[in-house]
Amino acid sequence: MGMRSNPQQETHSHRSIDTNQFPIIPNAIKIPNMKLGCRLFNQSRSVFRFIKPANRNLHVSFPRFLALPCKINQTRKHFSVSYPNWAQSRVFPSTCCSSSSSSNNNNNNNNNNKKNDHVSDFSTKLETNDKTLEEGRTESEMEKEAWRLLKESVVTYCGNPVGTLAACDPGDKTPLNYDQVFIRDFVPSALAFLLKGEGEIVRNFLLHTLQLQSWEKTVDCYSPGQGLMPASFKIRTVPLDDTNVEEVLDPDFGESAIGRVAPVDSGLWWIILLRAYTKITGDYAMQERVDVQTGIKLILNLCLSDGFDMFPTLLVTDGSCMIDRRMGIHGHPLEIQSLFYSALRCAREMLASDEGSKNLVRTVNNRLSALSFHTREYYWIDMKKINEIYRYKTEEYSTEAINKFNIYPEQIPYWLMNWIPEEGGYMIGNLQPAHMDFRFFTLGNIWSIVSSLSTPKQNNLILNLLESKWDDLVGNMPLKIVYPALEKEEWRIITGSDPKNTPWSYHNGGSWPTLLWQFTLACIKMGRIELARKAVDVAEKRLYSDHWPEYYDTKSGKFIGKQSRMYQTWTIAGYLTSKMLLENPEKASLLFWEEDYDLLEICVCALSKTGRKLCARGAAKSQILV
Repeated sequence: MGMRSNPQQETHSHRSIDTNQFPIIPNAIKIPNMKLGCRLFNQSRSVFRFIKPANRNLHVSFPRFLALPCKINQTRKHFSVSYPNWAQSRVFPSTCCSSSSSSNNNNNNNNNNKKNDHVSDFSTKLETNDKTLEEGRTESEMEKEAWRLLKESVVTYCGNPVGTLAACDPGDKTPLNYDQVFIRDFVPSALAFLLKGEGEIVRNFLLHTLQLQSWEKTVDCYSPGQGLMPASFKIRTVPLDDTNVEEVLDPDFGESAIGRVAPVDSGLWWIILLRAYTKITGDYAMQERVDVQTGIKLILNLCLSDGFDMFPTLLVTDGSCMIDRRMGIHGHPLEIQSLFYSALRCAREMLASDEGSKNLVRTVNNRLSALSFHTREYYWIDMKKINEIYRYKTEEYSTEAINKFNIYPEQIPYWLMNWIPEEGGYMIGNLQPAHMDFRFFTLGNIWSIVSSLSTPKQNNLILNLLESKWDDLVGNMPLKIVYPALEKEEWRIITGSDPKNTPWSYHNGGSWPTLLWQFTLACIKMGRIELARKAVDVAEKRLYSDHWPEYYDTKSGKFIGKQSRMYQTWTIAGYLTSKMLLENPEKASLLFWEEDYDLLEICVCALSKTGRKLCARGAAKSQILV
């Protein structure tokens, strides 16, 4: 995660809502007047908004919450909030209490004690749910320490766990936004909790971030598309009046980020995590909720909107994913495409089978088919493909051109020719007209395996490359986020001389232990579990003694990163998730996707009707059968 300046804290007066202004629309929430104990940070100016769907036959309406009403009742664990014109009331978790100024210190102490009690109860539930260890094996001191730190990072909202802080470094005097809950960062924490048998925190997280999705986001009087998920949120305590305070969820949609970049990957990770939650817990009623179905459709609408792009890949700006600083990944970066592909597959599984979703499912299928073919055919390189590019002719003006993107052979970097093994290959980092980014981006390639964006043959060749180039991509700490690093003039031009992304540091060739869980998942899927064990063994030599750093520097990952936070939560959670997946490899099947052969039969281009040459679907299919 990158550093952002904290959003300016604001004080909001309590606001009553006239429920008569709400039209009677099914599933629209009418909020009665009540005094709030905790709520969402209000950034909305309107109550209802209709979206323009990517598929013109789809029409979705959704409520815009002004606040999450929480009626205080300390004698009950849960309470009911009734909404007029609803067939039934909804039950929300119990809330925190407002504090009186006359006994402010005592009440603050009581509130802190109550929070500690909730965290303690949560920790106790985790201990009783320990079902992951092999018979006869006990947890190591490193694992015990990791679980203790993960529990301590848990954040509560109105007394209920809703996420984990990005980092809990006691020596960090300027946490910036590392004291927030990030959607991206919480995924390994969520999986660790789910594999431990605790789903409450994940469910709470999914539902609260879903409510934040409908907020209006504005930067310089311009609002991005609806459906955008926040990069992160923070729980703030704000005064209601002279005698009362309340907790609010304060989201960051990128309006406070360095560079003001919207987090494209947040919505994709949210859908992926939702599927993981339902698969592991069996709580399929969660994905069938009206608000959850609406949330999925809003994200899909944002991703599938019509535009000027000629390719099925998702067009994004630099810094819109895990690499959230300027690193030359604007365009169609592999990481976004692999997450996009898996999110589409997740959404297709979870969308309700009704008339209203039929056209959307068809649109998703068509996009999946085009996206899988495009990436497998044009992003893949191995020794044979490099030789083909080396002999490319340029400036071909024809529908039958071989060099479709007008790639100049001189773009092939010298390091690549001697680096790529004979029995290996990978997906390049980016593809645009006259530009191929030949860097190896680890997350994009690993998630291509997990999601089956790449073919089974390509999956094995990617792992072959990782094994063959172990010293380069793993070294002293798994795993390099990108290889090789940008250096000298290239670093100056592409990063803008970014002092944090110096060569072999941070996003520019740094080693990120959190990638361990994705690597483990990919290895288990491809039946190469020993490769994952080897990586975990390397990580165990240093993570514990080094106090769980965010990232490592130098070409071999020998030094702790120069600006790395200690006790980084997704480093801790990534390690724990990897250990539990290795203990129970059968659980991994709930988190990855097998090849969808039906997609290869779908061809939406219909070029034969115009007399043009049919697209090469057979090429992709033949690779799968090899």
